[in-house]
Amino acid sequence: MKIFLTGATGYIGGSIARYLTDFGHDVRGLVRQPAKAQALQEIGISPVLGSLDDASLLAEEAKAADAVIHAADSDHLSSVQTFLEALKGSGKAFIHTSGSSVVGDDARGAYERPDIFADDTPFVPMDIRKDRVEINEIVRIAGVRDGIRTIVFCPTMIYGESLGLPAKSDQLPKLYAQSRKVGAGAYIGTGLNRWSNVHIRDLAELYRLALEKAPSASYFYAENGEASFIEIATAISNALGFEGKTQSWPADDAIAELGDWARFAIGSNSRVRAVNARRLLGWAPQHTSIQKWIETTDVAW
Repeated sequence: MKIFLTGATGYIGGSIARYLTDFGHDVRGLVRQPAKAQALQEIGISPVLGSLDDASLLAEEAKAADAVIHAADSDHLSSVQTFLEALKGSGKAFIHTSGSSVVGDDARGAYERPDIFADDTPFVPMDIRKDRVEINEIVRIAGVRDGIRTIVFCPTMIYGESLGLPAKSDQLPKLYAQSRKVGAGAYIGTGLNRWSNVHIRDLAELYRLALEKAPSASYFYAENGEASFIEIATAISNALGFEGKTQSWPADDAIAELGDWARFAIGSNSRVRAVNARRLLGWAPQHTSIQKWIETTDVAW
């Protein structure tokens, strides 16, 4: 299958691209920096120089591909609109990458929220996630109305080393950095807030399965377990040689340093279950828990 993929040099997009090439797919990957084009070529991904704002380029690549995977910027509305317009009536697959922070709350690390969301469970998004949810809905509606096999993925906290070019995940590196700074495993507030999580290779396999058989307008969470942030902090502490010592990072301080990202990414609860992935696609995650991975993997974050 000929696939056009955005975010080819990133953690998620690059890992998916490399995984799919290993299965024999022909992947063309969007890259903004010419210096990284050769590196992509060397791992079997054909580089396409450009950006998400190059509407004519995106449309041309989408029309030439058998499927499009958007893994660069979940909030970039104009690129999503460009892809959907270019693919209208084609019956081709369009996979849009969102994130499970859409079901997050504003806990600021203070408590464990009991709510757990399956793929079809209704929810009200935080203020800073309303636009993302609207984009997800636009994609799914196009799958019903416009003759495109659209799929929305909402990965949880992702761990594991990049399968593509060297790249970092989103949440863990920042927790590692703060932990090194204070000499203890860091968590926001009380650290009781919980997130579901998934290994990057299991996530890449889920994308492969979706390309083959996901129904149109489908919506998938991607998770294989969950952990509280104090549990994650303890694992990081052990991995860094701090012998389990942990330390609270006041929410206001974290938000002042990292912006609203801290609210929805490491201060919230995001607890989901990947029911559709397992039932509809036969997805069977293989990798170890996030805590065990942290404690047994030497990462250079």
